[in-house]
Amino acid sequence: MINQKAPLEDGRTSKEKPQYSELSYLVTRQCLQREDFNQLSQYERLKPTASFYSTALDSIGASVRNVKCLASVKGFFPILQWLPKYSIKNDLLSDMTAGLTVAVLQIPQGMAYGILAGVAANVGLYMAFFHSLVYAVFGTSRHISMGTFAVTSLMTAKIVATYSTVIPTLASNGTDVPVPDLIPTELGAVYTPIQVATATSFVAGIFYFIMSAARLGMLSSLLSEPLVSGFTTAAAVHVMVSQLKDLLGVSIPRYKGTFKVILSVRDIIDQTPNANLTAVYTSLVVILFMIFMNEYFKPWLSTKCRFPVPAELMAVVGGTVASYFIGLGPNFDVGLVGSIPTGLPAPEFPPLALIKAVAVDSIAVTIVGYSIVMSMGMIFAQKDNYEVRPNQELVALGFTNIVGSIFSCIPTACSLSRSLIQHQTGGKTQIAAVFSSMIILVVLLWVGPYFESLPRCVLAGIIVVALKGMLIQVYHIKKFHREGSLELFVWCVTFLSVVIIDIDIGLLIGVVISLISLYVKGWKTYYSLLGTVPDTAIYVDIGSHQKAEELPHIKIFKYTGSINFANKTNFKKALYKETKVHQRANVSLVPRYNGETTGLQSTKTVIIDLSSVPHVDTAACKMLTEVKTNLENLSIMLLLATPADCVYDALLHAESIGEGGFNIFPTIHDAVIFARGDDSSV
Repeated sequence: MINQKAPLEDGRTSKEKPQYSELSYLVTRQCLQREDFNQLSQYERLKPTASFYSTALDSIGASVRNVKCLASVKGFFPILQWLPKYSIKNDLLSDMTAGLTVAVLQIPQGMAYGILAGVAANVGLYMAFFHSLVYAVFGTSRHISMGTFAVTSLMTAKIVATYSTVIPTLASNGTDVPVPDLIPTELGAVYTPIQVATATSFVAGIFYFIMSAARLGMLSSLLSEPLVSGFTTAAAVHVMVSQLKDLLGVSIPRYKGTFKVILSVRDIIDQTPNANLTAVYTSLVVILFMIFMNEYFKPWLSTKCRFPVPAELMAVVGGTVASYFIGLGPNFDVGLVGSIPTGLPAPEFPPLALIKAVAVDSIAVTIVGYSIVMSMGMIFAQKDNYEVRPNQELVALGFTNIVGSIFSCIPTACSLSRSLIQHQTGGKTQIAAVFSSMIILVVLLWVGPYFESLPRCVLAGIIVVALKGMLIQVYHIKKFHREGSLELFVWCVTFLSVVIIDIDIGLLIGVVISLISLYVKGWKTYYSLLGTVPDTAIYVDIGSHQKAEELPHIKIFKYTGSINFANKTNFKKALYKETKVHQRANVSLVPRYNGETTGLQSTKTVIIDLSSVPHVDTAACKMLTEVKTNLENLSIMLLLATPADCVYDALLHAESIGEGGFNIFPTIHDAVIFARGDDSSV
């Protein structure tokens, strides 16, 4: 029975809500053991299933019986859910504005990251068209901008450098001319960079479908924040180093595998005296222009206008015009983007031999792409209160990559900067991506050739400035240091592994270290003695709460973490240590010569609080039985309190096999009252 305090006599009306400190309650009931409480609550244990196979068959059968064709089709094609509800009046103008803004940014980024991936510049524009359209049909996020992304482009470049048998060189006019590599390969055939890249995209799409079928939509949650931060920061270092040769206008060998960054930096330093001064000056102008626009002009203009300044496009157009009239390529030997064909690429299936070859290398690209997409998608979904379905995102990425691989596209991901701009400029739905694709289509059909005179150093300058957001993540070291040594260790190991060794191997090392740290956190346990705050019947850690008092003759031991065969010994040691109860049954209980008594003589009851124990196994139950027997030999009673239902069931199961026989209570207070032998409150 719950009795509420009498109304206050301060003239306050009944409609006024009292403060928490003014409320009180008194609970009057009998002291209950867990078995008595289960009868009151009509608790039913979960029945064990007959076998794994029968459970799996029942689950599949239930899924088949519950299938609704129309709902399933709409779930597979999310566009059928939101497009009929689309409001032309409220959403169309915002989506057109966002689509135009994103398209303007996609033109320079697509070209820059296409070259970064080791393929032609127009490949990035193909991705901006095909990937955006396919994702609009299958994706569930309304704001992410699909296409090129610096990290996945760089990872693709590593695969291209490994398996491509045709390498680009700079001819006298600065354009790219494919020539056969003189080094024979293990594949026994000649493959162009775009064939390797499209094969990687195709395999990534297959992996996404497999992950979706296996319901691995939450796999990205295994990538912790320190891991992602360390990896993206190190990847930014790779991107920075890869652009230095274009900034300086020098040519260096391409390296594969371990120490690639270190070897590339060494060669760049050696080639610095041979730098093309025209390319260096052009790079400096572009970098200074982008810094001024990003750090000063854009923030100022954002207070005046909602449309962001297309600084990247301005740099590209300005660089192209200056290069055309000055003749930076033929007159000053500055590397140019080169030929950009008009129109859309003809569909072509990637070579089967390459699909087998790049399968293992594509795993890292798959994981990184999905992690970025889910991270950005969840951020916008929380801001605008809509749902992003992880498994459907795998389906969307699967179709996006496979369709893209047929049309000369590399593996996709969403761009952080473009996605933020699409959200900030008022984009409402995926229609914004459709408008962006239409603008890119115009560029592909008619405008592309006008960018053939664009210097590579201009794109390199744009990329370097855009890396600021990822490079400044190095300051996250302070945050992770405050969070804990394990977080800092994961960040440092991931960063150094990616920079020193390579991107894919470094990512694997980071994932392993992150999982080990997660295991260590789960392995680490916390235990303490509890006392009660006077006149509250609330039991808290006496080490943290100054006014908490231990009850006479009663030790309340709280343990946080699972109890199993691996840590049962540590649990027992911690219990004996905190309660000052020793396992030896022959400890003397005779008072000491000075009149003092041992801790064993004063302790009559030990209560174990299991409220923070999520799991116990049979070995743990046997250990608790041993503890119970030892304490009984010392005339000390063992009580268990507040177990979770699954823990309670495990204890009952232990009794059925001859272990246990515990006194179990639904609350600590019930156990305390039982130990005191009365029904009064503490």
